[in-house]
Amino acid sequence: MSLTTKLIIVSIITFLLNLPFGYWRANVKKFGLQWFLAVHLPVPFIIALRIFGGIGFHWTTYVFLVAAYFSGQFLGSKIHFRRLKNNKQPLSSCLIMDIFRCLT
Repeated sequence: MSLTTKLIIVSIITFLLNLPFGYWRANVKKFGLQWFLAVHLPVPFIIALRIFGGIGFHWTTYVFLVAAYFSGQFLGSKIHFRRLKNNKQPLSSCLIMDIFRCLT
């Protein structure tokens, strides 16, 4: 598999991994402990993806992964605010549980 393909796959996984963390971050006090955890907990997983994905730590890969990271955080928070605005039922800080409750 080429480096470009690996970089695209790792970027997509990074984006998807950060959606629930952005959702969580949107529902907690800014710069509090939970906010700090929502921002920083995905980082070790992304480092592991870089190592096991074989893309390394070349400076050009940072552009794609940082963009995927912040896009996932941003879209996760937007999903939370949109669901908060459109929903009458209470929301939690967990995207997975809120989707599960919506489906059942």
